[in-house]
Amino acid sequence: MRQEERLGLILDRLSKQGTLGVTDIAQELGVSTASVRRDLEMLEEQHLLSRTHGGAVANSLVYELPLRYRGGRHKDEKRRIAAAALEALGEGTVSIGLTGGTTTTEVARALAMRSGLTIVTNALNIASDLALRPNIKLIVTGGTARSESYELVGPLAEASLDGIHLDLAIVGVDGICVQGGLTTHHDVEAHTNRALIEHARRTVVVADGSKVGRMAFARICPVTHISELITDPSADPAELANLREAGVKVSIA
Repeated sequence: MRQEERLGLILDRLSKQGTLGVTDIAQELGVSTASVRRDLEMLEEQHLLSRTHGGAVANSLVYELPLRYRGGRHKDEKRRIAAAALEALGEGTVSIGLTGGTTTTEVARALAMRSGLTIVTNALNIASDLALRPNIKLIVTGGTARSESYELVGPLAEASLDGIHLDLAIVGVDGICVQGGLTTHHDVEAHTNRALIEHARRTVVVADGSKVGRMAFARICPVTHISELITDPSADPAELANLREAGVKVSIA
């Protein structure tokens, strides 16, 4: 297991349990207690947890977990969602916009096998993955880079979209529900993602089940602005019913 995956799993356990012990996490991950202590020290230096005697506790502050530590969460579900997103392209879809996020990153990797597509993205990691693909025309927005999400955001990013008309926008979110709409942790990121949606004829949200029924800090847009949600079987059935009632097509991958 790579260190970044290990760190992500440690933070995932900590977010659910509030505390964890060095010995327990070492046994679960199949590594030495010395490795776990080094991992905890690194995460404490980034203010993502506080170490205790024999373990760690979650910080009281609520913050956005950096993208590099989120990649290991719900990986199988995200790959199935990405495969379903390819099926949702439909005939005549040539130009696609992609926001940042771990699920949209999986979608980008799946799209990389296609030919004749134009992909517009504000995500630096997605652009890096696609830049060497001669079968795809890649357009990257300008903007200010966010280290947490690898996204380019702000007025320069939004100005880059002027004059562009997309067949489809595929959007990742931190939360989606009828009451709150599409939401994310950062207000400027939300505004930039909304601009991408406004330049697309159709919008599909890709989100694992943990995001359904959840509301993050900043609203991107109401659910009435999207045509489809692709998620996994762990999503809250009651919230999925609410979304369908609001006119959103819901697909389970």
